[in-house]
Order: sequence, then C-alpha cells, then structure tokens
Amino acid sequence: MQPQTVRPNTYIGLRLPSGSLTIHEIKPNTTISLGKHGSFQSNHLIGRPFHYTYEILDQIDEKTRSGLRIIPPSELYAGIQDEEARTPADLEEEDEEEEVQAVNGRDGAQFEIVDQKGEVLLRTNRNIVDDARSQTMTMEEIEMLKAEGKGSGKDLIAKILDSHSALDQKTAFALAKYTLRKTKKYHRRFTVYPMDVPLLANWMLKDKEASKIMEIREETLALVGSWSNVHFTPSQPGDDLDPIGQGRWLMVDDTGGLLVASAAEKLGILHMPEQPQSPAEFHEHESTHSEPQREESPPSPHPHPANRRPKPSSLATSNTITLLHSSSQPNLSLLHYFSFDASTPSPSHPLFSHLHTLSWLQLLDPSQDNSCQEPAIVPPETLQTWKSGKRGNYHRKRRRWERTRAIVDDTQAGGFDGLVVACFMKLDTVLAHLVPLLRGGAPVVVYSPSIEPLVELADLYSTARRVAYLNDAQKEGNEDFPVDPTLLLTPTVQTVRARPWQVLPGRTHPMMVGRGGAEGYVFTATRVLPAEGGVEARGITKKRKGKTGEGAVLHGGSGGRKEN
Repeated sequence: MQPQTVRPNTYIGLRLPSGSLTIHEIKPNTTISLGKHGSFQSNHLIGRPFHYTYEILDQIDEKTRSGLRIIPPSELYAGIQDEEARTPADLEEEDEEEEVQAVNGRDGAQFEIVDQKGEVLLRTNRNIVDDARSQTMTMEEIEMLKAEGKGSGKDLIAKILDSHSALDQKTAFALAKYTLRKTKKYHRRFTVYPMDVPLLANWMLKDKEASKIMEIREETLALVGSWSNVHFTPSQPGDDLDPIGQGRWLMVDDTGGLLVASAAEKLGILHMPEQPQSPAEFHEHESTHSEPQREESPPSPHPHPANRRPKPSSLATSNTITLLHSSSQPNLSLLHYFSFDASTPSPSHPLFSHLHTLSWLQLLDPSQDNSCQEPAIVPPETLQTWKSGKRGNYHRKRRRWERTRAIVDDTQAGGFDGLVVACFMKLDTVLAHLVPLLRGGAPVVVYSPSIEPLVELADLYSTARRVAYLNDAQKEGNEDFPVDPTLLLTPTVQTVRARPWQVLPGRTHPMMVGRGGAEGYVFTATRVLPAEGGVEARGITKKRKGKTGEGAVLHGGSGGRKEN
C-alpha cells in the first residue's frame, strides 16, 4: 500500500513552481536544496502529508532555522475567481458590454487599428516593446533582496512589478503572462508527491536518459498493464496444490525494472508495509517455521534474526513475478527508488518473496549453470568442527541453491497467468520458449520502441501462417516456422499517445512543443491450447424426403431411418 505521509529513508517527488520535477531521498538530519528556490531541513518534511504545497520560510536568526508552511487552498488559488453559472443569453450581453467598452476606450487598453472615420476596429499592443530598460531594478538588487527577504518570494515579485516602468501599458493578458513568469522564477514553494511508477516514468523520460527505459511513456505503460491483466489474486485454501490461476506472471524486462515496478504496484507488493515486522517478531516467526533438525543445533551466540533470509519453502506461491534476464544479475536499478535493492534485498520487503529471478541458462539448461549445482552435503559432526565463518558460508550456499532450484522448477512447470516482454532480443526466439509456459487464455504483451519487430511477430502468428503450418508435413527445422503459430490467437499491434492541448477561447490546438523520440508500440495476443487429434465438424442439415411408399428413407444430419 502506498504511504500517506513522508517517511524517512524514502524517495519523494517535488514539483517546483517552474513545473520541473525533482526526486529526493528523505534522510533525517540533512538539508534538501532546491537551487534558486531555497533549501530546507528534511526533518521538517518527515511525517507530513503528500499532495500539499509547502512554502519555504526564511531563517529568522542563527538559532531558528528555516521551516515549512502548508499553503491553504484559499491562498493557493487566490488568483482564480469562481464564476457563477450563466446562461448563453447572459454571456451574449456581457460580450456586447465588453465590446462597447472596448470601442469607447473605457477599459484602459491602447487602440491602434482604426478606420477612415477614426473608429476603433481592433485593439493591439504591437507597439509595446519589451525593452530591458523598462525594468529599473538590476540583477544585483534582485539578488540582494533574495538574500535579505523574509517571505517566500511574494515581496520580491511585488517590488519587481512596481519597478517596471511600462507595466501600465500591458494588456490584461500580457500582464498575467509577465506575472506568471516572475512567479515561476522567484516563488519559494513546492508540491510533494509520493514516489509511484507514473512519476518515475515521466522523470526518467524527460529529465534523465530515456533510453534506459526503452523510451516507454506513461500511457504506453498503462496500455501494457491493461492488456496484461495484472491484478491481485486473493489466496484460497488449497492453492498450493494447484498453482494455475494464482496470479503468477512471467516477465522479460530490459527497462531497468520499470515494468516490474508497474506490475508489482498493481499486485500490491511494491511498497514497504507501513509497520514493518520487528526483529523479535521475525525471530519468533523463523523459530516457529524452522525444521526440527535445526532445534538440535546450538544457537548462535550473536544471532541476527532481522538479517536471516526465509527458506525456499517460504517463497510466495501467488501474486508472484518471475523475471528472466540474460546476465548474471538482473538489471533492477529503478527499484531502489522503492526501497528495494536487488543485490542485497531486505527480507521485510514484499518483493523479497514475490519476485523470482532466473537467467535464460537456468531455464533452458540448468545443468550448465553453477548456481543449479547442489553443494556437497556435510555431516552435522563435521559442521561442528568448522569455524563459524566457514559454517555460515556453507549454509548460505545451501539456501541459495535451494531458492534457485525451487524457482527453476516452478518456472519450468509453467501455468503462468500472463507474459510481458520488453527487451532488445529477437522476439521470436523469446516467445518460442516462453509461450508454452503459459496457461490457456493467458495474455501475451510485447513492447517495442519501433513497429518493425512487432509487425514481423504478428506475421509469424497470423492466420495464413497458421494454415500453412497445419498443412505442412515437415514442421520441425523449417525456417518459415520459427514459432508455433497455433499457440497464439488474434495477434494485434497498437499504439497510444496522450497529446497535451491548449484550451483557450478561439485558441484551442495541440501543444506545438513536445518531446520526440520513439513512438512505442504494443503487441498483444492470447494463449490458446490446440486441440489434440483430428477435428471433425458436425451440424444439423435439412432433412430431405425420399421416395414415398415402402422403403422410403428420411435423410438427416444424424443418419437415416427406414419407414415401414
């Protein structure tokens, strides 16, 4: 469950007045700097709620440090006036009044376009030039006011507006734009957001290296999650006997763990629990579920129950994510923003027992992988003679082998509820090994920055390819069939993009400034189970009456009968 307040040693997002987003780790007793917008102590933010706008207060004296103040909605939206409901007739009357005031010149605007009789046709401010000399305040004076200011930038913005010599010549729209620009530059406030997958995706796409997440956008990530049907599955009695349909998902992720984080967020296993298990409770749980032979061994003089890893038997069997990777360790660097380190995972994190990782070599040929080789079993008498360090290494190797062996056996058994792929490997070789591991009706979702690999994949599972595969006598070793086209149904390639629009009266259009890069496409299909043996089609045909009289036969779909 996502936390509701800022907790220590976690990551949060701060939205600045300029609209930029920054990610910070909240460590106690540290200072968080926001550049020109100021700085504040991290302790002033711990325990405060999200989605509030805070104002940075200046330091009063040497003993009193700067603090934070929650800006109330009345102050935050003071410039927005609530309009009452009006009918179209009222709007037409107001437009006529504004037009009369504009023609008579009573609205304080400057008019330049007139006809031959001198009547005003259109008001404009094209002769108003934004000259730097219009602002009489220098940058040195502004920096001095920023250093001596006691407020959150409002006094500085007011002085800048007062020192503008051509402020009275601006129209209402130009004045609002000028004020907004100065507000974004000098206001010392920010909005706190919790760390979630959309926030991280937008930050990586716009402010960091988009290639690390394969340039996948927020709306494309939502499309992948929708078609993959990742959802939480409540456990029922007897689920250990039949793992099919218990929320087991198979993934191949080259986005640095972004797809894994998106699936884990839908499963409810991404964030740390609000009240983590205490070391005493964890030790009690371990002693209760320990094996009988462990009770005979003497306890360690310096036990560390919080650092003990659960046994393979404690691995979750439902709501799990099985991740395949091509290296010695999976690339899950983005999961550290959610307090999970793949190299040294914490046993209190839900992903420790729900995230199962294995390499392609462990899946396809476990005998060639050293991690799948069982360590030699040492008798208990010999273990007692070893030193504690050597004995700890032996138990650690045994636990690592038991966990790896359990994950490999569970993956090879198949029965997964869905497959999500986002990688740079050849897609047909990936699906050739992973599609048979899915249960019937499981969705298959593949993301690619470009459309060409997905079009080729859709052709391999097309209807024409399926018909040719069924009529071909030599299917094995045929280059025309790198995959079995009868395993997937309705292959589809699609894309989605949310474009921001400017909505103003008479000026509604898409935003002309947008990010380029890859468009991003998604391949979707459904796993089916081909019928074994021959398929015979039967139906009810129209009965035809034969010759009347003795020996006449009525022909039907189920045979015929003789009439006497």
